[in-house]
Amino acid sequence: MTQKILIVGGGLAGTIIANGLARQLYGELKRGEITVQVIGNSDTHLYQPGLLYLPFGRVRERELMRPERAILHRLVDFHLDEATHIDVEAKVVSTRSGHEHSFDYLVLATGSRLDFDAIPGMAAGSQCFYDLDGARAMRDALENFDGGRIVVNVNVPHKCPMAPLEITFMLRDYLAKRGIWERSELLYTFPIGRLHGLEPVANWAAEHFERLGITSETFFNAKTVDAQKRVVHSEEDVDLAYDLLITIPPHRGAEVIESSALGDGGWIPTDRETLLCEGATNVFVCGDTTNLPISKAGSTAHFEADTIIDNLVSLVSGGKMTSRYDGKVFCFLETGFDSGTYIWFNYETPPHPGPPSQMIHWYKLAYNRMYWLSARGLL
Repeated sequence: MTQKILIVGGGLAGTIIANGLARQLYGELKRGEITVQVIGNSDTHLYQPGLLYLPFGRVRERELMRPERAILHRLVDFHLDEATHIDVEAKVVSTRSGHEHSFDYLVLATGSRLDFDAIPGMAAGSQCFYDLDGARAMRDALENFDGGRIVVNVNVPHKCPMAPLEITFMLRDYLAKRGIWERSELLYTFPIGRLHGLEPVANWAAEHFERLGITSETFFNAKTVDAQKRVVHSEEDVDLAYDLLITIPPHRGAEVIESSALGDGGWIPTDRETLLCEGATNVFVCGDTTNLPISKAGSTAHFEADTIIDNLVSLVSGGKMTSRYDGKVFCFLETGFDSGTYIWFNYETPPHPGPPSQMIHWYKLAYNRMYWLSARGLL
């Protein structure tokens, strides 16, 4: 009997897992003993970290996109559809088109979504580079900016936890290169009493903010945005006026996860080592979809995907799971237009950002080019 592996989500995590399984189980797929199916709601695969560069005109849009079908291995069955309900017990996923997909093993890699509605006025009163349309709009807003106060407002939870720091450092260089830094102010807000959730990163950032003249407001949890008056108001009863508001809105998990009652806020309770959905033996969770206390980042999804691929191959081959995820994360961090650093950490080892250098900046640009090899499971 054919064993069915179903992956819900066509982003980085789902794509890497599908391609990794197709390569390791090539013979079984050719003989029809196993099938690998992906349900994705877009026929275009977007390299999301590249959106960081778009507002500054430092990347071409076409470099950030590829057809999803072209990235997936030819033996992977791709369904352009939207999952609407997941029944773990019945082993069935229902979709918007009315189809029902059965499975023996399920991988949930449904990602996250921006929740502008959580903060009234935010959608109308701010710019956000976390999706393609937002990055385009921010590019236009920066072109029309001629000095004043830019507030970078960070809300939680959110994916790509280094991106708010990166955009702030890059804004500093952008204003300086345009010759308007002297008549501008760059103010960064964060919801807790430091500049980042990871204390070593927060301490490192504070040092560089001071050196560059970037100011900050901690314990700032955005409550409302008044787009007409250009004021963001916090739960702590602090008002910040702005000329340009750049926000990282709160994130939620995918709607199908919430509607299927699989996780609070769309985040699925996940075993931190096996990456199995808690209480299940045949449902894996990867990337942003987990509730793990680890960064929601592309590298996280990649390292988790490697664990899931190894364990699925073992399971469908009649063996036992042997791989464990140790919480590993590796992130490049742009510290401007021409310098960068990196951090790595896991469940046991905290991050220690090093001094920025031009070489690390070039390493990140090189990885941006190699991303498509990663998505294909070749890197």
